[in-house]
Amino acid sequence: MAGTMQDWPLLVSKLIDHAAINHGDREIVSLSCEGTTHRTNWRSVNDRARRVAAALRGLGALPGDRVATLAWNTWRHVESWYGISGMGGVAHTINPRLFDDQIVYIANHAEDRVLFFDLTFIGLVERLAPRFTTIEKYVLLTDHAHMPAQSSLDLLCYEELVAAATPDGWTQVAENAPAGLCYTSGTTGNPKGVQYSHRSNVLHAMAACMTDTFAMGAGTTVCPIAPMYHANAWSVPYTAAACGAKLVMGGPNFDPPTLHKLIVDEGVDLALAVPTIWLGMLQHLEKTGGNLGALKTTAIGGSAVPRSMIEAFDKLHGVRVVQLWGMTEMSPLGTIGSPAPEVASLPYDEELNYRVKQGRGLFGVEMKIIGDDGADLPRDGRAFGRLLVRGPWIVGSYFKGDGGDILDAEGWFDTGDVATLDKYGYMQIVDRSKDVIKSGGEWISSIDLENAAVGAPGVAEAAVIGVHHPKWDERPLLLVREKDGATVTKEGVLAYLDGKIAKWWMPDDVLIVADLPHTATGKLLKTELRDRYKDYRLPTA
Repeated sequence: MAGTMQDWPLLVSKLIDHAAINHGDREIVSLSCEGTTHRTNWRSVNDRARRVAAALRGLGALPGDRVATLAWNTWRHVESWYGISGMGGVAHTINPRLFDDQIVYIANHAEDRVLFFDLTFIGLVERLAPRFTTIEKYVLLTDHAHMPAQSSLDLLCYEELVAAATPDGWTQVAENAPAGLCYTSGTTGNPKGVQYSHRSNVLHAMAACMTDTFAMGAGTTVCPIAPMYHANAWSVPYTAAACGAKLVMGGPNFDPPTLHKLIVDEGVDLALAVPTIWLGMLQHLEKTGGNLGALKTTAIGGSAVPRSMIEAFDKLHGVRVVQLWGMTEMSPLGTIGSPAPEVASLPYDEELNYRVKQGRGLFGVEMKIIGDDGADLPRDGRAFGRLLVRGPWIVGSYFKGDGGDILDAEGWFDTGDVATLDKYGYMQIVDRSKDVIKSGGEWISSIDLENAAVGAPGVAEAAVIGVHHPKWDERPLLLVREKDGATVTKEGVLAYLDGKIAKWWMPDDVLIVADLPHTATGKLLKTELRDRYKDYRLPTA
């Protein structure tokens, strides 16, 4: 026996139709690759997305086909995104910061038929095109005036395609049909594809609107600095459409002066980015004495947020940091650091003890931690184990079945993280399971140690890896990159850490390095560091 309510399919096109009908005049502002500031609104973007869908049909694209984008956060990318999924295609966002071989692998593995790409990437695409095996059409996201005079590719002009197309209806597909495709960063082995459905994207966008998540509404001006190729810009282009928010995007610009001006000039009150972006912003504000205008909240994810960064935003700029955690495999949101009432009423220093955690689970995300024996561990904030998740926007299998069966018998997905859960629902990542340091039978969290070290004077960034020790199995080696113009010493860092961490967590050595390697999504590349220092001999060894 079924309920008697209407069966209304949860399609991505419903989001942008809602924005166009109910919030049509709300602005979408972008810094373009051509160097201008472009202004449009949800009504126009909806019309042009329908034209993109019609143009793709004219190019021979069929429902289920993968259509790739190699692009920054701009209005054209948003139009393409909605147009691709609206005609029944799969919007495949490719991370341009990956290595050439990885980009080629991803495009060929996805069997992309069409590629939309920004002016920035003409050289990259021309170089890689001979290695692409399935791409038939190349669409340059620009107007006629900025098309190159010559190219090794048979290029189509995006603006000309849009102008020539007639806005048409959306393709009606099942809500479980694929709408998007994003690949993991591939730190070990080849990247794996996560194929989002219309249903999963819509449910995720609705959850992201909630008060205890992004608390976005029609009065919000949101700036997703996190790129659309990085797990859907954390769902912001979907979420902003669902609630009718003003959308502000930086295009190819990630430098602090440009982002600072954009945030202030456009009255941004919510911005989202990884910690390295905000570290650069804080340093820029320190040098210039600037402020962040109307900014009230910054959501930070991608890696753990240092306590010192939260305090700097609070005390120097009156901006509240909301930490979040998720994965490409989770669309990506899993937790967000909106305060539980019991925590919000605590004294500031005690509240910070919770705000440095990755936050509480959203409705739609179930979490648990298990020990090495597979048994569930208590939610006491102390026991830590492998973090497992399940829910309607969490991966059930990788694209084309890569990796085999990735769920256990009860449908839980192992995130690869080691975490704690407490009585208020806060989850805290202790470490990646492969990064945790095992010393004398006890575990040391490299994340906690890094976050403590980055608060030391002059330290711009810190990384901790386990190095072989004949007595303790592994001991921590701390690698530090200095801020511009600063001088940092091993003795100074160790003195700063004294009293802030357990004595037996104290690094056995500190090295000042010129740079630290990162993945294509901005995370520290621990695999390279472990390889680089695999033969390093600690002074205590």
